[in-house]
Amino acid sequence: MTGSTCTIRPLASYSEMKRAVEFQRVIWGSNFTELVPAVMFWAAARTGGIVAGAFDNAGDMLGLLFGLTGWDGTGPIHWSDMLGVHPAARGRGIGLALKRYQRDRLLEAGITRVQWTFDPLEARNAHINFARLGVTAREYIRDCYGASTSPLHRGIGTDRLVADWHLSAERVRRRMDEAADPPTDDLRHAPLINAPHEPLRLDLEEPQVSLRIPAEIQQLKERDAVAARRWREHTRAAFEAYLGRGYEVRELIRDDADSRYLLVRDSPG
Repeated sequence: MTGSTCTIRPLASYSEMKRAVEFQRVIWGSNFTELVPAVMFWAAARTGGIVAGAFDNAGDMLGLLFGLTGWDGTGPIHWSDMLGVHPAARGRGIGLALKRYQRDRLLEAGITRVQWTFDPLEARNAHINFARLGVTAREYIRDCYGASTSPLHRGIGTDRLVADWHLSAERVRRRMDEAADPPTDDLRHAPLINAPHEPLRLDLEEPQVSLRIPAEIQQLKERDAVAARRWREHTRAAFEAYLGRGYEVRELIRDDADSRYLLVRDSPG
């Protein structure tokens, strides 16, 4: 697959897979200890997984995509384990191009269900997941990966939402193929779980509720680590309370001051 800025293709050799190991350090830090080894890339590529890179005209790696395909008891499912873009190449649409490549390859193989985890406090990443890819989320995992050595994760734990990406859904098609913007009217009228200077409201019963998160959690961590940890604590309480009662996360709308999730429950109980 060729885009305006790069070519996306499977990693072609074991030496490229070794390059992908070093590429992980560029993305997640030189002291990151949870690297996927080359031998795992090799095994995954042989057994239905996806191990692909985005390369510029000089052959330099700009992005990395890695996922495993398995069976969850009801049918095939793909776990999208890793997607990273070189810091110097961000903002050029490479991440979205990698996800398009992934969707195309999986649909060709007859696989329509994909999952991965993401930090719900990372507004930029979450916005791409919901607004551009069309994911939803029903599961929240507390301290999913334990203590992480990556500076991106340090200080506020590794709580994660699990993205559900249904590749054949109309929602996904419209968000990806038509670049359809998510609706915002519902969010404006949804009561706020964590209004500023008010106690958390964990007992709302409206079919749609909203949840604030900071605009830039990494900047907040550098400026006020205590405030960043408080955001983790109260959003954890909110997600666990509402997802535990059958709500689903449907949208993340970004704003300069903060961002807001829309949580929807189609039928109470």
